[in-house]
Amino acid sequence: MTDKRKYSKSEEAIHSLTPEQFRVTQNNGTERPFTGEYNDNKAQGIYVDIVSGEPLFASFDKYDSGSGWPSFTKPIIDGHVEEIADESHGMRRVEVRSRDGDSHLGHVFSDGPRESTGLRYCINSASLRFIAIEDLEDEGYGEFLRLFNDKKESL
Repeated sequence: MTDKRKYSKSEEAIHSLTPEQFRVTQNNGTERPFTGEYNDNKAQGIYVDIVSGEPLFASFDKYDSGSGWPSFTKPIIDGHVEEIADESHGMRRVEVRSRDGDSHLGHVFSDGPRESTGLRYCINSASLRFIAIEDLEDEGYGEFLRLFNDKKESL
């Protein structure tokens, strides 16, 4: 799926962030495990960047990794997620950022489900906004409804 809309980081969006959302998205922070709003969310819908609104992940690619953060096997649209080498804190990791919002989202690891991509996108809830499937149309993300219909047909 491709998304031709333009998303951006605005001062208005930055000023509307909570202190925790600002710390995570703008200062490369990490929320404490098992404290994020979406860690246990099982509802159907998509997760978008809290700053830019760009679509990042779908609920059907979310799984319980036991890590304490929402985990996904892949982005909903590859182009909206950037992967950057991260050697901070004495570790070698791959940071995940939103392309247009330039928000720090979390990290990606290669210990995800083998039957899928083998990847675990370990994402901070504070960097996300969840849009339930029944709200996609009203929120301007109606084109993503097709993905949920396609998923049902393939089951």
